Amino acid sequence: MSLIGKLQQRQRDGQPIRIGLIGAGKFGSMFLAQARTTPGLHVVAIADLDPERVRENLARIGWPEPAFSAPSIGQALAGDRSCVTADTDALFAAEAIDVIVECTGHVISAVDHVLKAFAAGQHVVMVTVEADAVVGPALAARAADAGVVYTLAYGDQPALICELVDWARTAGFRVVCAGKGTKYLPAYHASTPDTVWSHYGFTEQQVASGDYNAQMFNSFLDGTKSALEMAAVANATGLVPQSDGLRFPPSPADELAQVCRPQADGGVLERPGTVEVVSSLHRDGRAVARDLRWGVYVTFITDNEYVQRCFQEYGVVTDDSGRYAALYRPTHYIGLELGLSVAQACLRGEPTGVADQFVADVVSVAKDGLAAGERLDGEGGYTVYGKLLPAALSVPRRLLPLGLSAGLQLRRPVAGGEPVSWADVEAPPPSSALALRREMERTPGPSPL
Repeated sequence: MSLIGKLQQRQRDGQPIRIGLIGAGKFGSMFLAQARTTPGLHVVAIADLDPERVRENLARIGWPEPAFSAPSIGQALAGDRSCVTADTDALFAAEAIDVIVECTGHVISAVDHVLKAFAAGQHVVMVTVEADAVVGPALAARAADAGVVYTLAYGDQPALICELVDWARTAGFRVVCAGKGTKYLPAYHASTPDTVWSHYGFTEQQVASGDYNAQMFNSFLDGTKSALEMAAVANATGLVPQSDGLRFPPSPADELAQVCRPQADGGVLERPGTVEVVSSLHRDGRAVARDLRWGVYVTFITDNEYVQRCFQEYGVVTDDSGRYAALYRPTHYIGLELGLSVAQACLRGEPTGVADQFVADVVSVAKDGLAAGERLDGEGGYTVYGKLLPAALSVPRRLLPLGLSAGLQLRRPVAGGEPVSWADVEAPPPSSALALRREMERTPGPSPL
């Protein structure tokens, strides 16, 4: 039966999937906007540090006030209303909640939430990709031990890329590269929350009128978010990053097979079996025609001459050799699509992408010269950006994961453009995220060399 058919049956049976959402910012709000129109889903509780902001967001996205008026989770479960609360632990104590959607964006908190959900026997949809990039494989192992599903969030690009990789491999193709598009220039690595809006071309009026978080937007611009998302993809598919990370080659959508192939065959890749992000800008700042800025893709190869003829006969766009081809999706719908992960985890017991190996890492690189005593401000901030590396190269060098960098104080200076190591910072406070990370660092995955 289809997912929608299963959801409709749950609705008819009066047994909807019961959901607890943690963090109701932009992504969470987008999911909530669609959850009310999806049969078989009941958002039982929404936990956030600022419940009043949640209520304002719910009104703004079209929820009628009675829909979020339940004073407790128990009363929400008794009907079709939702409870808004600041008490996150109440979601784990509610045995009737089937799945937790983790949307905080905060690594330390997200890991704690996920582990508590596993202990409560709840599935988890992980929207906080920052946490998955740091300890996703360890969390996936804990989920397997608990007999629950841990999954990347459909609608976010990593899960969509994983879907394309799965399609290609299931169809018998050899995957060469997978990734997404973005707006990129080398100078963006130095961008800060003070400069981000000029790069995007947003006016003060635009920023004042919507969901515009400067540090979050800057993470997309300075390359950090691309690195985090490609780490999630690599760890979920076994595609190992190139030895120096992402190269951000400019590429039109219909030239992906030409560009995202190995250098030995005329492309830009160090080797096959990797991840890459293509830019919507040429290095001189000109826009790439037919760009893939909002989309995702996979490139693959066949050496079978009959299959190559089939490509020609059915209009498949290939490289100049006819051996490499690509499949892409031009856009993604972010939180509006998240319900697919919820449904697949709860109804089929399957993830929409899960990190089951540690082959990729995102390390902290100084944006400018940093002095001893300075505090790092993490993702999208003023001090560091995230760079993708193979775990087999980053772990022996003891490089600092970007997701654990926020708030740490430097013990010694770090030059601009240089990676920050664990030895460069004061010891971080204990946390479950740190403990899981230490566990993972004992067994990094295969080297690309």
